[in-house]
Amino acid sequence: MESSTDKIDRILAQWRRERPDLDVTQMGVIGRLGRLRNILMMELDRVFRQHDLNGASFDVLATLRRSGPPYALSPSQLIEWTMVTSGTMTNRLDKLEEAGLITRQRNPEDGRGFVVALTPLGFEMIDAAVTDHVANQHRLLEGLSSDEMSQLDGLLRKWLAAVSDKGVSEQ
Repeated sequence: MESSTDKIDRILAQWRRERPDLDVTQMGVIGRLGRLRNILMMELDRVFRQHDLNGASFDVLATLRRSGPPYALSPSQLIEWTMVTSGTMTNRLDKLEEAGLITRQRNPEDGRGFVVALTPLGFEMIDAAVTDHVANQHRLLEGLSSDEMSQLDGLLRKWLAAVSDKGVSEQ
């Protein structure tokens, strides 16, 4: 199904008129992705706020929850999965511990280190939040058929790999 002309099309038309020597096709793709990202982040944040979370706290709690029993990881594992710096992770963990959503305990396998674990309250909160998060994602993508979603996912995976291969960082 073809979409109607949007603001990005009008911007591209202006550039094509003013600079016909430039191929601005990529500007349209990146412009639409930027607008989509802004909309998606606002909609995701709305659901997180309903659970007294933000994207950062959701990320940590969801990482612990999807790790499976005992829902505990070392700080370095959390850093690897969430792709943030050590200082950023410490700040996130401090806030989550203060809220009673996680605990930091001696690592039973290595007494020198610590593990971060979900508390029962943290488990309950992230389970409710991820249920609403997934429903929200379905709502946000309902304009695409399953074939279109699969196609888009494949194209984005290919593009992400190509950009990552060029040394562009995700941070």
